[in-house]
Amino acid sequence: MTLPRDDSERIVITGLGLAAPNGDNLDEFRRALLTGRSGVVPYEIRYFGKTVAGVCGCDVTKWRSKREIRRGTRAGSLAVYCVGEALETSGLDWDSVDKDRVGVYIGLTEHGNVETENEIYEIKQYDYDCAYWSHHHNPRTVTNNPAGEVTLRFGITGPHYTIGAACAAGNASLIQGVQQLRLGEVDVALAGGVSESIHTFGIFAAFNAQNALARHEDPTKASRPFDANRNGIVVAEGGCVYVLERLSDAKRRGAKAYGEILGYGMNSDATDFVLPNAERQAQCMRKALNNAGLAPEDVDIVNTHATATSAGDSLEIKALRDVFAESRTTYVNNTKSFIGHAMGAAGALELAGNLPAFTDGVVHPTINVDDLDPECEIRNLVLNEPKEVGSVRVILNNSFGMVGINAVTIVGRYDE
Repeated sequence: MTLPRDDSERIVITGLGLAAPNGDNLDEFRRALLTGRSGVVPYEIRYFGKTVAGVCGCDVTKWRSKREIRRGTRAGSLAVYCVGEALETSGLDWDSVDKDRVGVYIGLTEHGNVETENEIYEIKQYDYDCAYWSHHHNPRTVTNNPAGEVTLRFGITGPHYTIGAACAAGNASLIQGVQQLRLGEVDVALAGGVSESIHTFGIFAAFNAQNALARHEDPTKASRPFDANRNGIVVAEGGCVYVLERLSDAKRRGAKAYGEILGYGMNSDATDFVLPNAERQAQCMRKALNNAGLAPEDVDIVNTHATATSAGDSLEIKALRDVFAESRTTYVNNTKSFIGHAMGAAGALELAGNLPAFTDGVVHPTINVDDLDPECEIRNLVLNEPKEVGSVRVILNNSFGMVGINAVTIVGRYDE
């Protein structure tokens, strides 16, 4: 493992806030992952009807007023909640932080669909008279909205924008935060992702049209990556935002570090709108390993992106076999089996669920695998029950998105 010698180049996670379908904070989320508690429930949305989804229950009024919530968006409320929790856990003296030197980077799969569908639904009762269209529509639907709502709530005057990288957006935003800190553009980066996807009927209808929407008589078993009988994606909402700082600054204020960003990689498939490319995924993982100065056998946990689609899961496992063929100490798991696919939040949220392994030495499992698909077999795939491995020092986190965008982050245990 090769780390930069200068602490100003090393980037650590000093705060973390999340909203998951099975937990409103890291402790709750981790307990759910170790005890097999799913956050997928029955769900019904207008026009499409009954389905299942990962639904968050966090109290968004903790960090903003009901008036702000009404004026803003669900994605904005989730982003504000996650940032509030992240700042609280970071121990930063927020009143004394220079807000010009704080950057907000929020990953999204899509934004604006929910508000547009809502507005069209509302004006229907007025025979589609656009005079009744909400004057809040434009600020609600601009792509930078969730990051902007964070700056409004917390008085942040540094840069803010969203990263549109499909389902790789959570990882892509972490990468952006690291780069901005190393460039000296900011001193604190608030980076992660959010998803409000369950509030748009269009995403359910589209996955259904692709024959890629999960169904099961038991909602908690609907998300089943790697299982031979998997039948598609469970759509989920959620969010996770990290406080990132240079190690030199974190040391100066005596901050706790959840982990250190060791490396990252991004690339594009350039082959298909939807179908993943295993060769490009493997290339992205190798790029991240090279960036971190690591060999495959240095990685203790790989958190897979696998969404429970037939082609997607098997192609990712093919890529993993290629990269980790010689490693006998790398364990493989999946978080979507518990919560569904949180789209733009997926990479950041799934990484969070694995970070406590640095402390407890346990790899959380993939649940709902009753009959492992032979095409998804790989050494050290952790299924249905947690695996105690003693020591976890490095986690590799995969996120792959539509139109062929891949992002991989590698996080290491920080030992002072």
